[in-house]
This record gives sequence, structure tokens and C-alpha cells, in this order.
Amino acid sequence: MPLLSGQKVVRVLATFGWSVVRQRGSHIIMTKPGEMATLSVPDHKEVARGTLRRLIREANLTVDEFVAAI
Repeated sequence: MPLLSGQKVVRVLATFGWSVVRQRGSHIIMTKPGEMATLSVPDHKEVARGTLRRLIREANLTVDEFVAAI
């Protein structure tokens, strides 16, 4: 699992149809049409590996799909 910045995670998730709807403080909120979940991506220099795994799982992606999109 690579260490990525919050901005890089947002860019990768955007390739899968997720879009930024707002930012409050250091968290970027993303939604996708047809999905019940909202993703809260921390806008940090490095997103913790466990947090990144949770975001990938909540976005209904596999780690391999996410890493391939980087």
C-alpha cells in the first residue's frame, strides 16, 4: 500500500467517478451518483495506510484497482 497525499487520493478517486462536494477544515468530502456512501478524505501530506484501505473499501474498489489507477 503506497503512502499518498490527500490531494493525490482525491485525484485517483475522481477517476472512478467520485467528485468533491465540499471541504471542511482538513477533510475533503466526496460523493458519487448512485452511491449511498460519502468519502471523507483527510487533506494531509500522507494519508495513513489504514485510512486509505478504509476509503478504498468504502468506494467499492479493490486495492489492485486503486493502485493501478495511480
